[in-house]
Amino acid sequence: MWLLEKYTSPFKLAQLGIMGMNQRNVSYIGRYNPRSLYPLVDNKLKTKRIAVDAGVTVPKLIGTIQHQHEVTKITEMVKDWPGFCIKPARGSGGKGILVIMRHEDGLYYKPNGSGCTATDLERHITNILAGLFSLGGKPDFVLVEDLIQFDDVFDGYSYEGVPDTRVIIFKGFPVMAMMRLSTASSDGKANLHQGAVGVGICLRTGKALRAVQYNSPMRYHPDTGRDLYELQVPHWEKLLNLSAACYEMSGLGYIGTDIVLDKKRGPLLLELNARPGLSIQIANGAGLLPRLRKIEKMSENDIKKMTVAERVKFSMDNFGVLQP
Repeated sequence: MWLLEKYTSPFKLAQLGIMGMNQRNVSYIGRYNPRSLYPLVDNKLKTKRIAVDAGVTVPKLIGTIQHQHEVTKITEMVKDWPGFCIKPARGSGGKGILVIMRHEDGLYYKPNGSGCTATDLERHITNILAGLFSLGGKPDFVLVEDLIQFDDVFDGYSYEGVPDTRVIIFKGFPVMAMMRLSTASSDGKANLHQGAVGVGICLRTGKALRAVQYNSPMRYHPDTGRDLYELQVPHWEKLLNLSAACYEMSGLGYIGTDIVLDKKRGPLLLELNARPGLSIQIANGAGLLPRLRKIEKMSENDIKKMTVAERVKFSMDNFGVLQP
């Protein structure tokens, strides 16, 4: 298949509807995403607030730390929470996220079983406040969230991390989706550039289409051995509806929505991305452009009349593909 070849001509990529970075930046991000709205998605706390106001479910917020003198409050803040997650408000790509699965006798245990002290937590928070993980290195603040209990259906599909689903939303329509599964090489983060596995997902069924790591095809998870082609995302239509609703919520026309599945609460919005990457095309073995152009041909009046559920149905009917 063309996507599996090491070198492919630009002409061939264009024929297959593959969108490049310049086209994405100019024709879609620049055209459909007003820069005045970027702070709503670049700041995870602001995203969480507008999501709550819009009735979009999100992970529970335990608290925030905004100043250095508040750093020592972390142990008191989390004492009644069995597990929690510390993350930068303006981070990206999973950088700066610290997940604690449990704590006892003054030690806080990461997903890999290693323990850290309260001093280690405070040092990590200080680094976040200093902007070590933020976009542009600007001073940041800290979100402390309840730990996501990922759905048991994903056992073996991810290594020491919570799998998430990236859905590209264009003008309120889901156009492409993939799951990102953490690995040992990605250090438990669902970041494809760090070595996570990307699994293309059929928009019609929620089933796996193909899988890649470092842009190369694979079938079995490199650490657990699980057959990735057996993956099917539960609550699929509900997940797509939540993703599509982020169009009205954010006001952005071209966004990446990152959704996690909690076994008690169902789909939760983790964050939004106003500059979603293009590797989702490799994971799906398909180009974004034919789907984007199909929506661009629709009249604005027709789109405005459609409900979130109607937009989702349109995408499931038009952008679903046959299983391998």
